[in-house]
Amino acid sequence: MNKRQVYLDNAATTPMRSEVLEAMLPYFNEEYGNASTLYHLADGAKKALQAARDTMAGILGCDSSEIYFTGCGTESDNWALKGIADAYRDKGRHIITTKIEHHAVLHTCKWLEQHGAEVTYLDVDETGMISLAGLEAAIRPDTILISVMFANNEIGTIEPVRQIGEIARRHGVLFHTDAVQAFGQVPISVDEYRIDMLSASAHKLNGPKGVGLLYVRKGVKLHSFMHGGGQERGRRAGTENVAGIAGFARAASLAAAEMQERIRRESELRNYLITRVLREIPYSRLNGSRRSRLPGNANFSFQFADGETMLIMLDMEGICASSGSACTTGQTEPSHVLTAIGLPEELARGSLRLTLGCETTREEIDYTVDKLKEIVGKLQRMSPLYERIAGPAGPRGSARGGARGRELR
Repeated sequence: MNKRQVYLDNAATTPMRSEVLEAMLPYFNEEYGNASTLYHLADGAKKALQAARDTMAGILGCDSSEIYFTGCGTESDNWALKGIADAYRDKGRHIITTKIEHHAVLHTCKWLEQHGAEVTYLDVDETGMISLAGLEAAIRPDTILISVMFANNEIGTIEPVRQIGEIARRHGVLFHTDAVQAFGQVPISVDEYRIDMLSASAHKLNGPKGVGLLYVRKGVKLHSFMHGGGQERGRRAGTENVAGIAGFARAASLAAAEMQERIRRESELRNYLITRVLREIPYSRLNGSRRSRLPGNANFSFQFADGETMLIMLDMEGICASSGSACTTGQTEPSHVLTAIGLPEELARGSLRLTLGCETTREEIDYTVDKLKEIVGKLQRMSPLYERIAGPAGPRGSARGGARGRELR
């Protein structure tokens, strides 16, 4: 096993920054009071919660009273969909979403269908983009919610959120967006984008695991998802994870302050990675939008190569990557996102997601591409289909079977 480690799976989780840990430490053993109590020992925890709410509100452009802290992005998605379905059931039972949502949304929608809801799952084009005309055509008099992710967790495509929000507002339909991959990575204004609810998670932006948030616009009826105490202004029971919330706020403030420089740097590295892979590895394909894409996301498919085998071989070289969502790794079925954009099963199974972070270097990208060329080349040469199509010498113009590979369209 190679002792070197190159971490290129930041869409799955990110390393927590030292500044974030420092912000969390006091709430473990100094300011450990329960924020729901009345004595002075709890004052530090109460102030930390309010400060965190103010920080998130400043980043999203909303009021701090519209921020609710949860245990993760999955909980936030579940709460948004189930809470709205329950609160607005007298108005209607119809929900609109897409076929490429995270399973936190898709599985919740399936559950809601079992309990009387009707769900329309919108198609996407080959880049993962929804049709705005198709969205508007799907709206019915009984439609109560549109839930479309801000950016896809697998292929990185950023959806036309502003226009989706305008369509929803024009038709009097609530709009929720799963922004777990986008929050802290790209600018988001809930007012400008007409967003009524937004989900986010701390561990995607160098914060701690086990804490998320749900933004809920004032006036939106949303029934409680967890019952018990009166925490989060009576809408989300359970003792607040003060240390985690303080860490989330610190991570979010750092991400907001460094966002423009990070977007520039990661986009540059991402484009360099994409260019090298498509030029140098035969029968490769970029998945997702070229232009409307998260700064640190690159998702490829390689014909005649198996994604899971690639991951194992990359791991042996010290490279951490994924073949899709971290929540579905190990499943035998090909990615629902890749099949939704029209990839045949062979290409969907030969996919690789490489996601950059604030610590990723150009030298690490070069190392990864060099190793990936070797690995994909080895797997392709083992495929009888590859030899039948490319011939024993490999693709034309290639001295060793792939110096200037052919990009799949």
